[in-house]
Amino acid sequence: MPTVSREGPYRFYFYSDDGKEPPHVHVDRAECSVKVWLEPVEVARNIRFPAHEVREVLRRVKERKAELIKAWHEYFSTNRR
Repeated sequence: MPTVSREGPYRFYFYSDDGKEPPHVHVDRAECSVKVWLEPVEVARNIRFPAHEVREVLRRVKERKAELIKAWHEYFSTNRR
């Protein structure tokens, strides 16, 4: 599970076998997790995050979208299975 970054209480990461799907990032905090598509930025799946916090996570993902997409392509272009 490559961690892209940590920001406040959030961890942004990919699963190593995620390369078969469109670019996305997983964001966790404690027992909460959300999967966010990157193109366009939207929620794919939410587990336990309240709506106001999902909005905050989406805001952070949008701010870092270019960085996250770059990390996605760098990781999956060098770690193809």
